Amino acid sequence: MGIMAFQFRALPVAVVQANDEKGDAKRGQEVFYKRCAGCHSLDEDKEGPRLRGVYGRTAARITTFKYSDALKASGVTWDAASLEQWMADPEKIVPNSDMFFRVPKASERTDVVAYLQTLSYQ
Repeated sequence: MGIMAFQFRALPVAVVQANDEKGDAKRGQEVFYKRCAGCHSLDEDKEGPRLRGVYGRTAARITTFKYSDALKASGVTWDAASLEQWMADPEKIVPNSDMFFRVPKASERTDVVAYLQTLSYQ
């Protein structure tokens, strides 16, 4: 019997990471309703502010919601990085912000960010 040579081709790691970092909006919607909807709604203020249109908005700009002074003064603009950091550890990005809940899984945070990106005012 002869020796057979096999050549394996792996996907570049950067391509795989880029796809993972983008997140999945459908899974993000499921995570949002499982983990976030207890305090947040898309279109009404609850214990937390409404979140439709949050992506790209400066923090503490919904006039009907009473934000902490820390969040009002933060100047944070909600983009993929800041939202991910916020869900991972709100106190780390804005100390004394009044939000204490965390989403511990990075994949869930990325998916929620992807979902929030799809929600704009129409």
